[in-house]
Amino acid sequence: MEKLLIIGASGLTGYRLAELSSELFEVYGTYNTRPINIENCEISQLDKTNKEKVHSLIKHINPNIVIDCSAVHNVDYCETHQEETWMVNVEATKFIAKICKDVKARMIYISTDYIFDGTAKQYDEYSKPNPLNYYGISKLKAEEEIANLKINYAIARTSLIFGWIPSELKGLESSSKKSINFVLWALNKLRNEESLNIVTDQFSTPTFVDNLVSYLLALAKSNENGIFHTTGKQCLSRYEFTRKISEVFNIDKDLITPVTSDLFEQIAKRPMRCCLSSVKSEKLLGVKPYPIEKSLLKMKEQENEYILT
Repeated sequence: MEKLLIIGASGLTGYRLAELSSELFEVYGTYNTRPINIENCEISQLDKTNKEKVHSLIKHINPNIVIDCSAVHNVDYCETHQEETWMVNVEATKFIAKICKDVKARMIYISTDYIFDGTAKQYDEYSKPNPLNYYGISKLKAEEEIANLKINYAIARTSLIFGWIPSELKGLESSSKKSINFVLWALNKLRNEESLNIVTDQFSTPTFVDNLVSYLLALAKSNENGIFHTTGKQCLSRYEFTRKISEVFNIDKDLITPVTSDLFEQIAKRPMRCCLSSVKSEKLLGVKPYPIEKSLLKMKEQENEYILT
């Protein structure tokens, strides 16, 4: 079997990727601050910015594919911790790409819809980036660094990832103080009968983590290089998305109040409409983007495997 190394296997994407890839690959994973245990996956502690350890680990494993899921991705934290963000999201990513080139491994990098400014109706892989915040700036720079190295690579841009993960269910924070994805946050609040003010003017393409993993595994097996949009099917406002969550999980919709984003003070500027088209990925990779109801129903079916705290 080919060897797959997942950098950042303690995060939502990396964890689910490790769980679902063991029949296809010999799987290795890393964590930084949140220890994990995943069946059929050899786990190592790794600070992505420690070049000596990164070099040693990749050389030792000698993987065929490296999927980099690790990043500082708390958008407001990135704005106030720019040096740390640059070191993790850009410099460390570039170094990993260089080692991948040395060992002739294919590199897959998880990027974001936040490289766009949110002024267009929809974005495909050929749309011009224009990030509004430092998180988006760092992720776009990492994309450019990987492409400039002329390695065997794929960049998977995604949006508002959601799903189950033990570390988030336990409330364990990432190094950038992000502890829970949007659906888990909304479910916790709504099930405790807490009222939610949810914005109607910020749009994205919510992506169920299992659907994203399908894209990533297809990219791992593909010879196609370049940028791929790997999201769910529908463009929704946060308010519309939260209403869908309440419908599928049978929770009172009246707890959700529509508001506009000017009600909230946020450190980093957000793009208002970041909706990605996954037509290219569907065509080249044969992966179907999930409609939002299918995504949430699949998540609901998995709930018995997890404990929501």
